[in-house]
Amino acid sequence: MKIVTIIPAYNEEAKIEEVVKEALKHGDVIVVDDGSTDNTSILAKKAGATVIKHERNKGKGAAIKTGVKRIIDKGYDVIVLMDGDGQHDPQYIESLASRINGAQMVIGSRFMDDISKMPLHRRFSNRITTYLLDHLTGYQLTDSQSGFKAINADHALLLLKIPYNDYIYESELIRMAAAHNLIIDEVPIGCHYAKEKSYIGVADLLKYIIFIMRVLSHKIIKRIGNYLDL
Repeated sequence: MKIVTIIPAYNEEAKIEEVVKEALKHGDVIVVDDGSTDNTSILAKKAGATVIKHERNKGKGAAIKTGVKRIIDKGYDVIVLMDGDGQHDPQYIESLASRINGAQMVIGSRFMDDISKMPLHRRFSNRITTYLLDHLTGYQLTDSQSGFKAINADHALLLLKIPYNDYIYESELIRMAAAHNLIIDEVPIGCHYAKEKSYIGVADLLKYIIFIMRVLSHKIIKRIGNYLDL
């Protein structure tokens, strides 16, 4: 199984070198430096990663898409997405990738492990978001917002079709997976939260509410259309 790990990174000089070195034990590593102003690119390259740098910050989704474009048609079997801040432990790459045989996407779920160290506001927001997405998509997930996941490389183009470049990217990926009838599995992962950063503000929250309303309205319209066709 040929694995490539794509790591979107923004000002992650504190941990990126360590993360890259551990991820390289499982396959190739692409770090997309999303406009960092520190030494993220230098340290990632020193550690052995292929580095692509955005001249300005475009958002996590944009960084993922840049990485995916680089690896399409390169013969990879599995694409792993993970953060570069040390929150995700690369040791779980193997367990995520190994489940791709029965699923098209495997999510590393923090809620299947000990979440006592997860900040309360993160627990609350993730629970609410996952509940809404489960209701809208029909999945029964525990951690829809996890940025640590593996995807069958045959579905790489799906990662490029997502119109969002911000944190809504994670939710839209779940919605599009449901629209394409992909099987999603989850495996438990542990996480480190000491250095966790959040760039989500009020404007982002409003954008997410609009996203949920749009998805819900599409679902209602579809149901009405199916009813009228009866």
